[in-house]
Amino acid sequence: MADQVAAMCEQLTKAVNVMMDAETRQIYRLEALKFCEEFKETSSFCVPCGLQLADKAQPAVVRHFGLQILEHVIKFRWNNMQQQEKVHLKECAMQLLCNGTHSILEEESHIKDVLSRIIVEMIKREWPQHWPDMLKEMEALTSQGEAQTELVMLILLRLAEDVITFQTLPTQRRRDIQQTLTQNMESIFTFMMAILQVNVEDYRKLKGSPAHELQARAHCRVAVATLNTLAGYIDWVSLVVITSGNCHLLEILCLLLSEPELQLEAAECLLIAISRKGKLEDRKPFMLLFDDVAILYILSAAQSADGLAICKKSSDSKAVEVVERRYIFLKRLCQLLCALGGQLCSLVGSDAEVEVPANLSKYMEAFLAFTTHSSQFLKSCTQATWGALFRHEILSKEAVVVEMAVKYLRASMINLVKTGFPSRDDHPSCEYSRVDFDSDEDFNSFFNSFRAQQGEVVRSACRIVPLEAFQIAAEWLRFQIASPIDTGDTTSKTVEGLCSLLSPSVVQWDAMTVFMECMATQIFKNLEEEKLPIDQSLELLQAVLNYDTKDPLILSCVLTNVSALFPFAVRRQHCLPQVLYKLFKAITFEIVQENKVPRTRAVKNVRRHACSSIIKICRDYPQFILPCFDMFYNHVKKLFSSDAMLTHMEKCSLMESLVLISNQFKDFAKQKAFLDELMASVVAEWTSDEMRHVLGDPAVFLSFVGADQVVTEQSKDTDTAGLNRGRVSFCLHVMLGVVKRARWPADLEEAKAGGFVVGYTPTGAPTYRNPCTSLFLVLLPNLLALIRTHNNLFMPENMARLSETFSRAHEVMDAERNVVLGLSQNLLDIHDSPVYRTNLERMQGFFTTLYDNCFYVLGNAGLSLQQEFYTSDRLAEEIAGSVFVSLDHVPDNRLRPMIRVFMRQLLLSCPQEYYNSLLCPLLGPLFAYMLQRLSAKWQVINQRTSVNGEEEEEEEVVCQESQVTQEMLEEQLVRLLTREVLDLLSVSCISRKVPEPAANKEEADEEDMMMDSVQTASPAQPTEELTELGKCLMKHENIYMTLLTLSFTSLSWKDTTNCHRTASMVCWTLLRQVVGGNLLPEAVTWFYTSVLRGLQVHGQHEVCNSTLSQLAMVIYENLRPRYMELRAVMTQIPNINVEALDQYDHRLMDPSAQKAGDKKRRDQFKKLIAGTVGKALCQQFRKEVHIRNLPSLFKKPKPDKDVLNSEALGLAALFSPENKAL
Repeated sequence: MADQVAAMCEQLTKAVNVMMDAETRQIYRLEALKFCEEFKETSSFCVPCGLQLADKAQPAVVRHFGLQILEHVIKFRWNNMQQQEKVHLKECAMQLLCNGTHSILEEESHIKDVLSRIIVEMIKREWPQHWPDMLKEMEALTSQGEAQTELVMLILLRLAEDVITFQTLPTQRRRDIQQTLTQNMESIFTFMMAILQVNVEDYRKLKGSPAHELQARAHCRVAVATLNTLAGYIDWVSLVVITSGNCHLLEILCLLLSEPELQLEAAECLLIAISRKGKLEDRKPFMLLFDDVAILYILSAAQSADGLAICKKSSDSKAVEVVERRYIFLKRLCQLLCALGGQLCSLVGSDAEVEVPANLSKYMEAFLAFTTHSSQFLKSCTQATWGALFRHEILSKEAVVVEMAVKYLRASMINLVKTGFPSRDDHPSCEYSRVDFDSDEDFNSFFNSFRAQQGEVVRSACRIVPLEAFQIAAEWLRFQIASPIDTGDTTSKTVEGLCSLLSPSVVQWDAMTVFMECMATQIFKNLEEEKLPIDQSLELLQAVLNYDTKDPLILSCVLTNVSALFPFAVRRQHCLPQVLYKLFKAITFEIVQENKVPRTRAVKNVRRHACSSIIKICRDYPQFILPCFDMFYNHVKKLFSSDAMLTHMEKCSLMESLVLISNQFKDFAKQKAFLDELMASVVAEWTSDEMRHVLGDPAVFLSFVGADQVVTEQSKDTDTAGLNRGRVSFCLHVMLGVVKRARWPADLEEAKAGGFVVGYTPTGAPTYRNPCTSLFLVLLPNLLALIRTHNNLFMPENMARLSETFSRAHEVMDAERNVVLGLSQNLLDIHDSPVYRTNLERMQGFFTTLYDNCFYVLGNAGLSLQQEFYTSDRLAEEIAGSVFVSLDHVPDNRLRPMIRVFMRQLLLSCPQEYYNSLLCPLLGPLFAYMLQRLSAKWQVINQRTSVNGEEEEEEEVVCQESQVTQEMLEEQLVRLLTREVLDLLSVSCISRKVPEPAANKEEADEEDMMMDSVQTASPAQPTEELTELGKCLMKHENIYMTLLTLSFTSLSWKDTTNCHRTASMVCWTLLRQVVGGNLLPEAVTWFYTSVLRGLQVHGQHEVCNSTLSQLAMVIYENLRPRYMELRAVMTQIPNINVEALDQYDHRLMDPSAQKAGDKKRRDQFKKLIAGTVGKALCQQFRKEVHIRNLPSLFKKPKPDKDVLNSEALGLAALFSPENKAL
């Protein structure tokens, strides 16, 4: 046998070398791999060969493979091994621990790792029942040297990870091991602490001596391993263990922060400890870290690490680089201070009765040091804690925190400035950014979210010190106005002397503007009217209005400042005309040289910005603008008649603003007359015979907008077709603006006096009339005609009419495609270049916006006009005859706005009395159609995913990237459309009753949480009931069955988000209404099978598994007593335990049977249906590891046939300790 083993070892060694040799050809590498895997699976020489290959005389790769063989034997063959074989393997493994490795500094880390795994795999199978002295044996090993001590630490860490963190073993075994670990935790911690202290002391003694350098490094290595192991336990052990002995552990860890080789690991341990949740009473001892000594240790460690975090690349160069280990340590210290702040906010003002620490100011100074550090990442880490402190009921009133709020606001003047791009060298933070970010785009997206976070905190600080915040903002704004413009080295590419996004002046103006907005939103909420700095703010506003710049990027910031300061202006109204003049001037902003070329994005943005500002002012302060109405209206007329080159969007915005002011007339006749005058040209255009002919015929429409013409990029786009497209778009935009903005007064008395109230409903609610109704009803027929025509454009004969130039006119636009696929947009420095769009892009944009706007107009009509819209003649037939025409040809991306923007809004605004006459005739056919359409689409997707694998084996299919992307896009659009449809169903039928919020989440006792597997179903879930519309739909049996079929069918469509939402909220709420009726057995079976089918598709996802299992149980328990067929379904589940099913049924059907608790019933039912749960793709070909349960530690053991049949009964003797002295 020895010869056979030796021969086999030789072959295995060759195979391993072939696999690991970089020069080996792929075919030989695969053969070698196959030989090794077959050996592990089938050979009876695994243990002797593994031991021989693991001998430390062998090369590291061979030893590693030998140890892997032993691990494989324990994982997959342990249950079939004889007792003496197990004992032999255990003894050999312990021998390898004793003397099977090189010294601690020489041994490879992967050898240590696999050796520790072998021991842990045995522990998982046999401890504590059959290996009671395991911990003592581990303790004995540590006396044999540093290498063994490190291995013991690795074993303890791996054990905690497998049992607690990853939970890679059966529940019963996990509980046994965890409870035994918990019982012994005090001695385990004492043991680890002793090893840590001894090795730290020895390391400190020897580290300065060159003669003992190796010995010092060995002690250091052991200390590092011990700290890493402590980190694996601190995360979950009882808080009492961590804080025992007056926080002795935390004290030692604080001391180690000054030890460069151990500080990072010590900081990670501290961070894990201080981040713990749990009972507030147990967390009180953490406040010791606010003592002078602890804060001093943290602060001095931070200062020394900061000094060492940057070093020169070479002695003669000025270039510097970040020392990564020191920088990571700084990050951990920063996170540690954040966690301390979190504990402070939880404990102060709670039932734990914790006082505000006496030296809070020292902590705050240390924390502020990180907020003012050069690294943008460190600054961002501190934001959430600042926010918590500034919002805290008690702490925010402390003098120290109030003083710190001012310092924080001063610091944010620097932190809000976008600097630190990794590709640049214009700021100290660039060096750190090169470590933290892969690219400028990466940094840019980080900074945008960081700035949003800062804005939130700045607003919180402004609540505490509103006047000081105002002074800082004012001082900063004055400084910017006085500073000359600095374009820096990245000027605009189009016009000389203009800034780019990264120019110093732009980043400064940008940061100041963010600060100003944050301050202005808070000052009115947090200061009494008489304390507001009105005069100062009006001086500021005057300075901003007088500031003149030709730079579009800076002008954009100026406009934001005007908007931010505008609330002060309404308190002294002499400024209003100047503000409007400034905004009007910006609407027509041009750069002189620009007339001939398309405008740059920056210029377009300024003009758009000015329009938005005017709309915002008219929306929020219409009563103050009303006195300027005539001036405003005349100025708009003048602009329209001049050649100011206003775009349609700009004209619409100005008209929208006028409508908003006109709401303040509070006089129906006057407002109606004004709207008639404002809309006269649009009404004439839209209702003209020419337009009626164009909008009603697809062929004429395509010709009118130029989609059937071949156009080259060189030809000028001032052609008739371009102008025609503009005419149609303009009419729609104006319609939308008027319908969206025209309103009756909110006050009932004012509405009555103004003639807006026309009657009352039977319940006594007033019925209003909207001054734009008559206009809208005149425009409505052609709007519906356009929607019908647009739907018909997708029919084959009309698609064929598109010219070669515009054949892709109806495809998804690139920007929309990127949003659907979740691809990031490159947002860096795109303001420079003129916005050139190809003719195709223009046409795509026209069709998309046109279709969307049609539905926005219709969706807003119900909301704005209410009764007057819903009582229109034959409204249901008109909508069905336009919106629902040719849906088979309409692509998925076009259907989404129809459902979300129009149908959803229509039913949300619809008065109850029109449910039967309007909504039922529309929703019934729509849901029936969408069920049929989506079922077919999902069937194609499912076939595609199941067939692909087979095809690829037969022939090598080389897929074009574009084809793959197209398939992904189509699938994602189906997914999004499905969500829209099911959201519409949910809004139609389901209303949620949300219960009272639960008690403080942090109070959850972690020990209890750890012992039980995660239960996602919380007891205080919202309850769902049918809406009034749902009850109405229920009376129509065919509609209601469609809703049921759609919701239950969708459970097995490959979309986890939809599955979870529908299973938890919709399915049972709908089904419960008809349970009492005469459901056919086939229907009940189908509903139940649909849920099980959902489990097969989604069961591997914990959240879906939980909701679907709950749904299946509710259906089974409610319907099983009446429908025997459900039992027949259950018996078809693979591997179902029929005995357990009988017991479950007995308890369910027999009124006298003892009922189990909710949780127990859920667990029992989950076990019954476990056979339906599908496996994730990554799990499907994985070899199962089976770990048997051992006799229970704490209850009378039930006979386990499996163990009794295959094992001898003398199991307690297994693994008896070799060293009886311990």
